[in-house]
Amino acid sequence: MSYKEKLDIGKIPAHVAIIMDGNGRWAAERGLERTEGHRAGVAAVRKTVEAAVKLGIKYITLYTFSTENWRRPASEIKALMQLLMDNIGDKIFMDNNVRLRVIGDMSRLPLPVSIAIRALISKTENNNGTCVVLALSYSSRQEITQTVKDIVLKVKSGLIAAEDITEDLISRNLSTNFMPDPELLIRTSGEQRISNYLLWQISYSELYFTPVYWPDFNEEELCHAIYDFQNRERRFGKTSKQIAENK
Repeated sequence: MSYKEKLDIGKIPAHVAIIMDGNGRWAAERGLERTEGHRAGVAAVRKTVEAAVKLGIKYITLYTFSTENWRRPASEIKALMQLLMDNIGDKIFMDNNVRLRVIGDMSRLPLPVSIAIRALISKTENNNGTCVVLALSYSSRQEITQTVKDIVLKVKSGLIAAEDITEDLISRNLSTNFMPDPELLIRTSGEQRISNYLLWQISYSELYFTPVYWPDFNEEELCHAIYDFQNRERRFGKTSKQIAENK
């Protein structure tokens, strides 16, 4: 029986975040250039988005390019930006009623890439199916730092008092304020770290690490992760006894 067949459709997480890792190693093991791994990774994105739509996942956030990735060789960055440009088309979005959103510093992206992405965001803004969120030129520490600055300015201008600062207010001032926090965070390729990704938002997310390289990730792998998620006890600081008594 496949993992998809084992799923409880009534318990599909509303928000799944993914760290798409392993493109380079996938290519190296096949004697290919790293860019070929990234190209294969694009195909995995399409498969995963289509699977998310079928499963009814409301938000899927993909760690596409971190601020630290700007440190990579210029040739690889250029190839990645070209791949992004070549694959920011509207077919998968419009055919599947998918909406596109972006978090991160888009000002650092090449202008043609930025223009294409903004155009697609605008074109899909009325789609009400799965929302695909690309974390582009994204850093969680940078996001939190900017949020602190924004809140300080509001305090200094008298818009809010220091006593008004709560966890909820901070969440509402983050770039992810339009969606719920991830219930499930998946990282591919066998690495077991967060890599500066959604640090505030994943406080109570379930973490799932798979040895599968990103280019080999597909619908069944996504279902495997969700099946694992569905079979965990999520306590949020409570005891197992309390959880059982509240069912």
